[in-house]
Amino acid sequence: MSSLNEAVPFEIDVAIGTESETRRPVQSFAPTHTLSNDSAAEWTSRYRKTLAVIDAAVVVAALGISQTARFGLEFQGRVFDQVELTYLAFLPLIAAAWWMLLCVFGSRERRILGIGPDEYKRVIVSTFTLFGLLAIGCMALKIDASRGYFALAFPIGLAGLLTERWTMRRWLTTQRKYGHFLSRVIVLGKAKDVRYVVSQIDKKSGAAYQVVGAALTKRKQRNFVDVDGRKIPILAGMDSIGDAVVDYNVDAVIIAGPVNRGSKYVQQLGWKLEESKTELVLATGLTNVAGPRIHTRPVEGLPLMHVELPHYSGAKHVAKRVSDIVLSAFALTALMPVFVAFALLIKRDSAGPVFFRQKRVGRDGSTFEMCKFRSMRPNAEAELEALKPGNEGSGPLFKLHDDPRVTKVGKWMRKYSLDELPQFWNVFKGDMSIVGPRPPLASEVAEYAESVHRRLYIKPGITGMWQVNGRSELGWDDSVRLDLYYVENWSLTGDLIIMWRTFRVMIHPVGAY
Repeated sequence: MSSLNEAVPFEIDVAIGTESETRRPVQSFAPTHTLSNDSAAEWTSRYRKTLAVIDAAVVVAALGISQTARFGLEFQGRVFDQVELTYLAFLPLIAAAWWMLLCVFGSRERRILGIGPDEYKRVIVSTFTLFGLLAIGCMALKIDASRGYFALAFPIGLAGLLTERWTMRRWLTTQRKYGHFLSRVIVLGKAKDVRYVVSQIDKKSGAAYQVVGAALTKRKQRNFVDVDGRKIPILAGMDSIGDAVVDYNVDAVIIAGPVNRGSKYVQQLGWKLEESKTELVLATGLTNVAGPRIHTRPVEGLPLMHVELPHYSGAKHVAKRVSDIVLSAFALTALMPVFVAFALLIKRDSAGPVFFRQKRVGRDGSTFEMCKFRSMRPNAEAELEALKPGNEGSGPLFKLHDDPRVTKVGKWMRKYSLDELPQFWNVFKGDMSIVGPRPPLASEVAEYAESVHRRLYIKPGITGMWQVNGRSELGWDDSVRLDLYYVENWSLTGDLIIMWRTFRVMIHPVGAY
């Protein structure tokens, strides 16, 4: 899981290492960058041990800081009056329980290291579980424990653990850019399926896989598969992939889509890979369905994949609306001085109103007036027709890298997305959400294909997957794909990840003009 990591419409869920036997040296294959000699099993084992040690240090530090802040340096506070047990003696017990729950909830499992949001979710769940159990235990045993102590320990510890995991993930992502700490994989399938899987792995920021080659179900004359100009060598066919796994020191085989000989072949391949302790990964064809919606239900030995229906109302949406109100109210209050400063800059730069208002299409096709800081000349809408022949946008979108209508102040405001800050008022009113699909114009909606109307099932957002994945540099198809993915798979945790990534994009803008 890279940082509260980058979400894309395709994820491969795989344990990235098991205990490994000695493998034969790599044959004549030149990877795109220098690789570590360590197998996935070796580096994941060391990385997990490092996380375990740092987790323990963070937990002990959080409890120690809370104890010092609550009781001072003498540590004389008692857990409860009935028993002579001081917090100093109680601290190791809480620390051990906290550390164990991080293990129980699998926050250091191999398959979630360095990619996806699961690592952060499990840290949060394990922490809430600990303090929930402590609260229940105190109530049941009528223990009058110090609320101030736990009120400090809980947020300090959680913040410390999340910061630690984020820092470690940043380090891991940086190392992977240089070819270290990657699982070496062969992608097996039809040529078109191999191309898709490899391209998605390449697009994934912080991806945990190094594709060393392909194995085609139908061996052709050529010796490589071309993926966006990158030549992936064909190392094996269906019957020789077991040898290629050993020869090229492979950690996992990814099966990209359906293969000839069906499930019987997959079963036999799994048995063959057991000899080299190599993982077998099945890439699902449900490319618009995220992991939390997919569950397996074994029925008498038959593994059935159950895909939950997306929900467009209910408790989750109520929670989303409550968080929108709270965050937008806070943002409007905190940013008021900034709004005044921007208003003065806009008025000084060019004649016209401070705000730009435009009709946009919201949830279920309803229209609302979206508010932004004006970044163009007052008559920009009237000049649009004359500029359309030079349109650089795709689909129904209109974009120009050097739009002559943009003012001097507007140019840097648009670069850092500062012109969109007044949309917090739209969020507060309920027209928009903080995170959601891009708010479209009515003219754009008129050109939507039938499936694209699903973007309107939830409220549009100030930010979203389109903003943190390239903005104006995205093609129309990619923009639609990201928005539809979000609509069907959104979660509150995912929203927090997108918000965090938005801050990063604002500091280092990409595709904003």
